Amino acid sequence: MRLPLLLLTAVAVLPAAEDLEFFETKIRPVLAARCYGCHSAKLQQAEGGLYLDSLEATRKGGRSGVPAVVPGKPQDSLLIKVIQGTHKDLKMPPGKPLPKEQVADFVAWVEMGAPDPRTGGAVAAAKPAYDWEKEKQHWAYQPLRAVPAPAVADPAWNRNPIDRFLKAKLDEKQIRPLPRANKLTLLRRATYDLTGLPPTPEQTAAFLKDTSPQAFEKLIDRLLASPAYGEHWGRHWLDVVRYADTAGDASDYPVPEMFRFRNYVIRSLQQDKPFNEFLREQLAGDILPHQNEEDRRDKLIATGYLANARRFGQTEGEFYLTIDDTIDNLSKATLGLTVGCARCHDHKFDPIPTADYYALFGIFKSSKYAWAGLEHHQYLDGFAALDKKDEERLRKQQERMVKAYRIVKKGDGKDPKAPTDQRLAFLEAQADLLQIRSSWPDLPMVYAVSEATPVNSKIMVKGDPGTLGPESPRGFLTVLGGQKVPAGHKGSGRDLLAGWITDPANPLTARVLVNRVWTWHFGRGIVNTPNDFGTRGEKPTHPELLDHLAADFLANGWSLKKLHKQILLTRAWQGASGHSEANAVKDSKNETYWRYDRRRLTAEEVRDSMLLASGNLDPVPGGPHPFAPRASYVQTQHKPFVADPAAFDHNKRSVYLFQQRFKPHAYLDLFDGADSNAATAVRVSNNTATQALYLMNNEFVQKQADALAVRVGMAEPTTAGRVRLAYQLLFHRAPTPAEQQMAAQFLAQTTGQVEARAAWTSYLRVLLSSNEFFFVD
Repeated sequence: MRLPLLLLTAVAVLPAAEDLEFFETKIRPVLAARCYGCHSAKLQQAEGGLYLDSLEATRKGGRSGVPAVVPGKPQDSLLIKVIQGTHKDLKMPPGKPLPKEQVADFVAWVEMGAPDPRTGGAVAAAKPAYDWEKEKQHWAYQPLRAVPAPAVADPAWNRNPIDRFLKAKLDEKQIRPLPRANKLTLLRRATYDLTGLPPTPEQTAAFLKDTSPQAFEKLIDRLLASPAYGEHWGRHWLDVVRYADTAGDASDYPVPEMFRFRNYVIRSLQQDKPFNEFLREQLAGDILPHQNEEDRRDKLIATGYLANARRFGQTEGEFYLTIDDTIDNLSKATLGLTVGCARCHDHKFDPIPTADYYALFGIFKSSKYAWAGLEHHQYLDGFAALDKKDEERLRKQQERMVKAYRIVKKGDGKDPKAPTDQRLAFLEAQADLLQIRSSWPDLPMVYAVSEATPVNSKIMVKGDPGTLGPESPRGFLTVLGGQKVPAGHKGSGRDLLAGWITDPANPLTARVLVNRVWTWHFGRGIVNTPNDFGTRGEKPTHPELLDHLAADFLANGWSLKKLHKQILLTRAWQGASGHSEANAVKDSKNETYWRYDRRRLTAEEVRDSMLLASGNLDPVPGGPHPFAPRASYVQTQHKPFVADPAAFDHNKRSVYLFQQRFKPHAYLDLFDGADSNAATAVRVSNNTATQALYLMNNEFVQKQADALAVRVGMAEPTTAGRVRLAYQLLFHRAPTPAEQQMAAQFLAQTTGQVEARAAWTSYLRVLLSSNEFFFVD
């Protein structure tokens, strides 16, 4: 049988099986690993317009019009010339050249006719990674909408827009909310909500005595003005920015200066600093204008947010991971987006191409981070002087240290047989390092970020810093405007980034922030995935309310305290915590806020409440931790830093406790404290047997119970009076007759076995372990 001419031609050009195997084993893996990063149709734009991931595109070539591969003619193939290094202008791939064996494989492949089974032209394959118009329809990228709050019939829910939005949804689902909580419950709830502490007996009596219509509003104003407010809400933000006092690398080096950033956060929230200004300072405080020396210090300390990014090693080789941690945290904290997922490939679910990730990466790569560091020269690298008068002195010390370190590191003069001049230079450098390190205590420093040489970053193919793709100009996320750092901009671009994030036209930042505040007040968010507003996160249960809160937040000058007051004055927040079977059937998750969800105190609230009740709470704000002098220790991955709890614990508020990345504080970890290695959006609340064992056996609880026994014993002469005072201190109410009787019986029985003080300590330890103490209704 004779075959048609067309079929004969097709058969004639089909590559042999062994030739295709050669391509698959020798050529395709190298193309994928070293070329696709710049020349793949998966990119928005390939370098030089050249695509190397299909047969047609490879034969066609790029914008120059020169074919990348001419089958059978390696001498005429542009690809061969650039990988051999014989082209007069181009040498590829970037970075490390291909090994000679791989170059020879490519030459052999072209000589055999460049067999290539890949199909699909570059024009068809090079479509954008996202349909931008479609992607921008996602609710989170839409501009804030001003939707009037609907009118509702119930006058108790018709006093403010927040309640009207919520009640409309309740009515729509035919859910009847629980009644308003009683006055004592609201006092305890508000005091914990705003300060993280319980009300004192004196505060309780004063509030219950005030029968004016403005009593609750006055209570809120007093709590917002309390120093305890900044400490409590500062801890919320420290959760999000994964605050720690250690670097997080294998040595987990201490960072003695980090306390300054912690206190900056507390101070800023206490002052109700506009939150957009608060964010800008953390991103670019070192390059923002300042009004005076105090303002300069504050803004410099604020960049401790960036400096606090986790370290993953002691060399620059791992620093890209620190920048990755920066981008991951910043995007979740302020934008509610998981931008870190675009490091190795375009984001699978949200419109964040890899190029956008590296646009941000370049901004932080153009910044100099302070380094806790193992190497001697890194101890001062990136640090800033706290006082302006010390800037020149620190700069000279840094220059001396780097110079001396390089001589010591080179080690030419270490050998006793080395030439005299090398030997002297080595010994002088060692002495210089010792002298500089000994002078550190005299120089107050800031663990901060400063400007470095501006540079755009190249895309790391599959996240590998050893395989670089095309350059990505510094800029912002495409879906939020795609602004770029101008070519002539003198600096990293952090100041511009701070402006893009806090721009009122950016619909995400205000939404994310008000949702965080709402979550901390109600226990669940309007968007119940506070770190993820993307397509994998939950949709808002009340989108119009979210936009109303965000717009109002902007109109009120980004004031957290005004937002707190708006929320706490609502009928929804003041609702009782309880159960309704009918409501639970319709809304088991309480997404309509038909009740206030009862919650367990956080680890910090439990500890602080025990200290306050016992009279042991030290109200003075915390300062630096008692680290050993910096020159006295060297940590390694085999000998990482581990804090001695006895040396670092104190009786101040728990926000001032030492926070270590590698070894979390045992108590905070047990009671579900924040993870200092990741952005903690919501504290989990686990109930475990080990918590009960801690309350029964731990020395701290024993000491507070004993001190409380002494306190009530000295204040009241009778058993009934002492029990009454204990209940007022712990539960903010009087004991019932049955509770008085139970206490008297227990104390009478126990006192016969142990001394009276021990009996009281045992009794009060039971009260400190009770649900009523641990939970807020």
